[in-house]
Amino acid sequence: MFDDLVDEFKSSTHMEDLKFRLATVELLRTAKKYYTYRELSAKTNLPVTVLSRYVKGHVLPNKERARDLWCTLSKIVGIENEFKKRVRFDENGYFDNTFIAGDIILLRQAANYAIAKFAGKRITKVLTAAVDGIPLATMVANALGVNLVIAKTMKEAGVSSFLEETCVLSESGYTLTFYIPRDSIKKRDSVLIVDEVIKGGEVQKALLNLVYKAKAEVAGVFAMISIGDSSIRKMKLPPDCPVEVVLRIEQHNAKREQSSSII
Repeated sequence: MFDDLVDEFKSSTHMEDLKFRLATVELLRTAKKYYTYRELSAKTNLPVTVLSRYVKGHVLPNKERARDLWCTLSKIVGIENEFKKRVRFDENGYFDNTFIAGDIILLRQAANYAIAKFAGKRITKVLTAAVDGIPLATMVANALGVNLVIAKTMKEAGVSSFLEETCVLSESGYTLTFYIPRDSIKKRDSVLIVDEVIKGGEVQKALLNLVYKAKAEVAGVFAMISIGDSSIRKMKLPPDCPVEVVLRIEQHNAKREQSSSII
């Protein structure tokens, strides 16, 4: 039994490394749209011929080189700036994310971002809340090659047993109850919680509690945008649970940023 678990872990780790290396090549191909090979060579300290072989798919960078490449490339073609350009706030501090949530290319880049940030972590399921988190979570689950679990606010006919968790949204005072099929997350699962936006933190906390009720482990939390650090603190995450967010926006700056050229 122990040997089977070791083999499973080694296989999982190898697959995660491979996915990260492939994601790095895709990021390099994105950078190639904006820079010449010579310019990329100067930025990465790699020969033009090596970069060309990566872009054309002739060879993959090894794990160490992929990490170095990702760190360099994410600074010049990262999706954080693209998010900043697309988020639009109204006079009340609410934002319109239409041009993020519906952009498949941007969602794919966000999924690759998640792969890079959680490289080496064992992830067997992706969990999100209906409905806004579904597009991103689907892309992340697809990129990781794992199943997607959607927490819904209504019980589905045909499912005999559910896990459920209720939360109160701080801004509106509304109460939401989320349901997942009881067997959709098992004890040996390691679950990545994915959502589009972390605003109050209550929804993500409910998702965490669903994982705990399933007696599974939480691999981490990933979101495209978070509003204010307090929203993350409200989740009361264990110390070893990483939270990765592409774009963090301070809540008290939302109105000011609305009129800036960045947002």
